[in-house]
Amino acid sequence: MTHRSRLSTILIDAPTGEAPAAASFWSQALGVPADPVPGEEQFTSLPGALPDLVLAVQAVDDRPRYHVDIETDDVEAETRRLIGLGAVETGRWLECRTLSAPGGHVLCVIPCHSDPETFRRLSREWD
Repeated sequence: MTHRSRLSTILIDAPTGEAPAAASFWSQALGVPADPVPGEEQFTSLPGALPDLVLAVQAVDDRPRYHVDIETDDVEAETRRLIGLGAVETGRWLECRTLSAPGGHVLCVIPCHSDPETFRRLSREWD
């Protein structure tokens, strides 16, 4: 069965105590608003910074880093595909899977959150 996925999000992970200052910095540096995400207090969106991608600051209980999210219409199938390419699953949060790619970079596999037309236009189909 086929599924679709795409790189949808770039997250600027900042330690929880530093996240507000990081969001303010990136907002001003990129000339875009810093919008807290309702119901998901750990995220501050930076809308308009990257066409067709979400850019946000995420408060984490970890070191500063960048990570990417891949959105998909089938989280389980996309996770299996990426593990087959060499990633290792390191955690789960809600419906999301956290992976470590070869080289140690963090990526998350998340359910679709883009509007359907954007997802259809920008995603790739996998067997």
